[in-house]
Amino acid sequence: MTVFPVGPEGSGTAVPFVGLGVDTMTCPSCWTADWGGGRSTSPGGGRRVSAAFCERAQRMCVCVCVCWGGQRADDALRPGLQFQRFLLRLLSCRRCCTVWVFYTDSNNLRTTRHPLTSQRSLPGTPVSHSHFPIDLRTSMDGKYREIAQELFTRSLAESEMRSAPYQFPEDCPIEQLEERRQRLERQISQDVKFEPEILLRAKQDFMKTDSAVDLELLQEQVQGSMEPPFARDREPGLEREYQRVSISGEEKCGVPFTDLLDAAKCVVRALLIREKYIALSLQDFYPTTARFLQQLGWASPNEIHAYDEVPETPVAADAPVHPPVSETHPYEDQDPKNMPPDLGYGCKMVDGVVHVYTRRSPLEGATELDLPYPDLQEYIADMSIMMALIINGPVKSFCYRRLQYLSSKFQMHILLNEMKELAAQKKVPHRDFYNIRKVDTHIHASSCMNQKHLLRFIKRAMKKYPEEIVHVEKGKGQTLSEVFESMSLTAFDLSVDTLDVHADRNTFHRFDKFNAKYNPIGESILREIFIKTDNHIEGKYFGHIIKEVMEDLEESKYQNAELRLSIYGRSRDEWDSLAKWAVRHGVYSDNVRWLIQVPRLFDVYHTKKQLANFQEMLENIFLPLFEVTVDPRSHPELHLFLQHVVGFDSVDDESKPEHHIFNLDSPLPADWTEEDNPPYSYYLYYTYANMTVLNHLRRRRGFDTFVLRPHCGEAGPIHHLVSGFMLSQNISHGLLLRKAPVLQYLYYLAQVSIAMSPLSNNSLFLSYHRNPLPEYLSRGLMVSLSTDDPLQFHFTKEPLMEEYSIAAQVWKLSSCDMCELARNSVLMSGFSHKVKSHWLGPAYTREGQEGNDIRRTNVPDIRVAYRCETLCEELQLITQAVHSAELDPIAEEDSLSMMPLPGAS
Repeated sequence: MTVFPVGPEGSGTAVPFVGLGVDTMTCPSCWTADWGGGRSTSPGGGRRVSAAFCERAQRMCVCVCVCWGGQRADDALRPGLQFQRFLLRLLSCRRCCTVWVFYTDSNNLRTTRHPLTSQRSLPGTPVSHSHFPIDLRTSMDGKYREIAQELFTRSLAESEMRSAPYQFPEDCPIEQLEERRQRLERQISQDVKFEPEILLRAKQDFMKTDSAVDLELLQEQVQGSMEPPFARDREPGLEREYQRVSISGEEKCGVPFTDLLDAAKCVVRALLIREKYIALSLQDFYPTTARFLQQLGWASPNEIHAYDEVPETPVAADAPVHPPVSETHPYEDQDPKNMPPDLGYGCKMVDGVVHVYTRRSPLEGATELDLPYPDLQEYIADMSIMMALIINGPVKSFCYRRLQYLSSKFQMHILLNEMKELAAQKKVPHRDFYNIRKVDTHIHASSCMNQKHLLRFIKRAMKKYPEEIVHVEKGKGQTLSEVFESMSLTAFDLSVDTLDVHADRNTFHRFDKFNAKYNPIGESILREIFIKTDNHIEGKYFGHIIKEVMEDLEESKYQNAELRLSIYGRSRDEWDSLAKWAVRHGVYSDNVRWLIQVPRLFDVYHTKKQLANFQEMLENIFLPLFEVTVDPRSHPELHLFLQHVVGFDSVDDESKPEHHIFNLDSPLPADWTEEDNPPYSYYLYYTYANMTVLNHLRRRRGFDTFVLRPHCGEAGPIHHLVSGFMLSQNISHGLLLRKAPVLQYLYYLAQVSIAMSPLSNNSLFLSYHRNPLPEYLSRGLMVSLSTDDPLQFHFTKEPLMEEYSIAAQVWKLSSCDMCELARNSVLMSGFSHKVKSHWLGPAYTREGQEGNDIRRTNVPDIRVAYRCETLCEELQLITQAVHSAELDPIAEEDSLSMMPLPGAS
């Protein structure tokens, strides 16, 4: 914008001041600026803009800010600092809380605004810290355990009375004294302006500077620190095409400065907790977030990425979009003699975690291998810290405001750049949404087919194998035809309605009825025959139907899936049985990877006397994996099968009440003989701990490692999402993040991937129009679309495309939005680094638009650059606040408590 003030010496000549925006020169309270001399009216209408001519500088200069009908701020302009070429004036308005810093150059006719004021909302020049730990003390220190205990107690109390999914209270109580302090700070924030960065050394005095040399030094430091870390990497072409939204001014976060410091410390502490557990288990921590944490002086002892574990041949920049297909089947002609040799290690579970020894017999002087895993006491303490952070009032307010800002900023980005993004997609030859890679990141193998597919397969099996013995009842074998005769059914009688496997309105908030839908015609015997791996026919029918689904995926070429198979932990031979099923029937496809889901059903098995204690269940799940890692020849089929397994999942109905709080008083797994099921966090910790030890052992041998990707946040208490944030690389569902602004902001900053299934949620827990996926996507969370259970929720042959099409229609997603979701699904999937390099481009691991290849992803560089720059800005705001806290420590408060529940005695 160009402003035309009065010319020199009141001559009335209009002198253009290019680049001097009215928005940067006016009072936010009254939109009026007073420049000291004569007056003139700006094109904005109603704004009074006047200018003065400085005799000493011989140029135009700023004089004073006036607001509220012309009442001057300090009654007069404070004396400026004059140098040979500059006249520096700093103006402070008590009413509108604004500080203006301007200068005039004697060699330039144009009055310009000198960038002395920081574009951040924090005072203080950034200081690089080379030490750790940094000071992250907050007002809650020393009270984490009490607060967490109170929250757990509340979750137990409310789980007894709720029938709907857990809803976290909107008004988390904080002590009245704390509330009064916050209200007072918000009130005085209208009258007190926190100093800009260049005046940190001269607190309470905006004009105090030692010398011109000091001032120039500070100018250089501030100018250097104002450049964001991603600005140096911008491409000139993208800089011109991409229209950015810039927020100027000192206070940009909308909360009092002390709240900002407290919130920044809490957020950084939470990110460091996640980084610690993710690095310990050899999972992937988002590199951009890790880079900003390293600027605080934090360096992880295990900075290891999955892509560095097994060296692979780099993919050329001009490599084809389709990765090479292996000519031989991975399960055929595999001689156990050619497998890696036995290391002779011994394995034993102690207190729920497997320990590995140099010899199989501990009595022969065996020593334990140094394979790290998280200490239980430390995990409980970190869990208490996280539970206390998410209900801190100032932190909740800060995170909520930042999330609202991210939503609004994305809407502004769409208004400015939507046409440019569409034009960029149109310029790409051949590529569109239909022929970009997409991965179904959350789908269960037992329901990966649609109901019509299952019906046709059952009819075909009845005609092809009528006399095959498929079931044993009371010691007597039953053929397939006899099974259906006992139900008084023929192949002609069967229909989709007869199968009754599709979810309907009666399954909403009724997980028990939904589980019953897995039984065709309501008969569990048909489920055992057709969609189980451990039956009388050794999973023959199930293997055939899975291979048909795989053929459909291969025919589509661009669709992939990560199917989940179950390991229950009832017996030690479950792994061998599953692996032999896969190898025997050749159940493999380049378009499919496996995840192992562990249902949380210990209470059921313990009641049936199948398990004595919880440690026995853990031993059945993990000891076979350690044995095959130490000696692949002992379980050759399992060794081959694990090469295509990418991680573990924890599944069950999260809305079921939990009657126990996981703390230091909880029984160890060997002592857990209660009829009640262990809580969610108990399952997740021991799964994570054993997976961590296993990953370190497998990495020593050069084998693939695993990740933790549980069902989390679909229903139930909020601490499920806390456990998932600490221990998991990805989660599935994450619906309850919409009620927890602190956790949602943390999931955004850490870019924790979330596989969401709106159609599944619509039938079980949350109606489609209330699903938070479009909100998560607009704010920048790493989300993808998945199907969950096509057998129950979908109708077509391509359930993933059905999921995308419904989302696009209901939420009016653009082509760029859908391609971004597809790209996210590939990034969060468990396919190998080499495969992703073909699908997304060889440089996909780089930050920002440098890691995007629009010729493969069809996602415009503008969208990728916007996501990266927005995340960097948020991380810069947080980390810079911690830097300022180091420079200017805030007095600690020790008043934080929980108010009693209504009606509690």
